[in-house]
Amino acid sequence: MTAAMSVLIVGVATAQRDYKSFSFVEAQGGLQLTSTNAPMDKLFTPTAAFSLGHYFTPVVGARLHVNAWQSKAGFADLDKYYKWKYVTPDLDLMLNLSNLICKGTTNHALNLILLGGVGLNYAWDSDELKNLNLEASVAPLAWDDNRLSHNLRAGLRLETNQSKPLGFSFEANANSLSDRFNSKINDADDWQFTAMLGVVYRFNYKKDEPRYITKMVEVVDSVDAEEPITIMVKEKRPVEKMEKTKVEKVIFFEICQSDANKAQGTEAAIKETAELMKSSPDAVISVVGYADKGTGNARLNKMYAKRRADDVTARLVKDHGLDATRIKTDSKGDTVQPFAENDKNRCVIVTGEGTFKVTSYEEVEVEKQSTKKVKKAVTRQVEVKEQIN
Repeated sequence: MTAAMSVLIVGVATAQRDYKSFSFVEAQGGLQLTSTNAPMDKLFTPTAAFSLGHYFTPVVGARLHVNAWQSKAGFADLDKYYKWKYVTPDLDLMLNLSNLICKGTTNHALNLILLGGVGLNYAWDSDELKNLNLEASVAPLAWDDNRLSHNLRAGLRLETNQSKPLGFSFEANANSLSDRFNSKINDADDWQFTAMLGVVYRFNYKKDEPRYITKMVEVVDSVDAEEPITIMVKEKRPVEKMEKTKVEKVIFFEICQSDANKAQGTEAAIKETAELMKSSPDAVISVVGYADKGTGNARLNKMYAKRRADDVTARLVKDHGLDATRIKTDSKGDTVQPFAENDKNRCVIVTGEGTFKVTSYEEVEVEKQSTKKVKKAVTRQVEVKEQIN
């Protein structure tokens, strides 16, 4: 129902002002096939239909459609077949895809129409199946009395020009019915397929098309144009100078740890120190290792402090290609505690001083070419249509 309402809204939105809704009647005839496990060429039977309908817009219509005659099924392994009669009244919603896609006109030689509907199926006269005298195990769920079930439908149809009273159509449908429609059961709906040719008669089909004359009129437009102008803008320009600077970085280690790669703050300390030494030929760096007095003993702490300082120096020399003679490496063990908090004294402190290039920016005013928007009047000739009463 949601899908049907959506289609209806789309159809109304695409309606033309001069379009007049129309009604129609149609008679159809063709073939039907009810799916079952038997050769397809032995299952075709005749079918016929009659419908009354109405198009509310160029896109959306509805019809009451009654389809009836015969269905056929069988048992391929027994080479036995049987027919029964049925009638299917449906209420179908019709969507004219040609008018939906080509919104400029509704005058098409052929119209492609999508349809879907719901209804009931009533089947009777299954005497042929009874007369086969099959064992109960072959068709345990064959119905004896008349059979009533739901019907769900989807299909496509081709229809000739809808602006003419008389038309022709070709329609193919797929109908989903309840299980046992063919006196068998497979835990799924049975399918019935129909293909029919039809003759359509339409009445109140369209208003007379309005008539127009074409003439030229002069129109003055106010348009936006751009004119060049010179403006002053502020820009920042780089200024380089040499400055004396100091660096002091602390790298913190975990207990019993001397690997600089696992310490906290290693990357930032080594990167800044390396940049200073590479840009300043007079820079000298001091790398001093420490250990906390609260853990271990003096001998172990001295060893860890030295390893920490040596590992940081090795990173500077190996990873950044610095001259080892410009780096002073030392260790204090636990004899010096640079921090009041015990755990922070498991560290390496890197200090240095040197002169290096610093880039700063100063603001200056410069001329720039730009544009500004102005309004201009432009005259043009326009072709217009005027309706004739």
